[in-house]
Amino acid sequence: MSKLDRFDLAILKALQANGRMTKVALAEAVNLSPSPCVERLKRLEKAGYITGYRAMVDLRKLGPVTEVHVEVTLANHQAADFRRFEAAVLDFPEIVECAATGGGIDYVMKAVVADVDAYQRLMDRLLDASVGIERYFGYIVTKTVKNTAPPLPFALPSGGTSENH
Repeated sequence: MSKLDRFDLAILKALQANGRMTKVALAEAVNLSPSPCVERLKRLEKAGYITGYRAMVDLRKLGPVTEVHVEVTLANHQAADFRRFEAAVLDFPEIVECAATGGGIDYVMKAVVADVDAYQRLMDRLLDASVGIERYFGYIVTKTVKNTAPPLPFALPSGGTSENH
């Protein structure tokens, strides 16, 4: 797909705000007629700009939940060590995010578990998997201050369109 234009960016921005909007409402929001808007949407999906549609669920409504951000440092730093750790993380559904980082630590993970005991059991299982963890530090989230969709590059002004692309 060629470079995104202002309509493509407007479609992405509108869907970030409301992934459930109808195609007609989307077309209206980005000032296109429905047919070209749907064609653009399909191109964006096919090209991988849109990777899925998800509901944001308030897990606390379902019962006790503890979110923990974890800094992980590996003992060794060969490519195989990183691959082994990353492959193992994929097998732990409680780990909902994991990012390789530059600087003093190797990874930052986000785990969602029932409570602190469940977090410790998770980390024990991860350590037992012998994936090369030298040390880790967990930080219990006491309050989520902000949780939004990431801003798009070349963010559009509130009006929904931009002449620059």
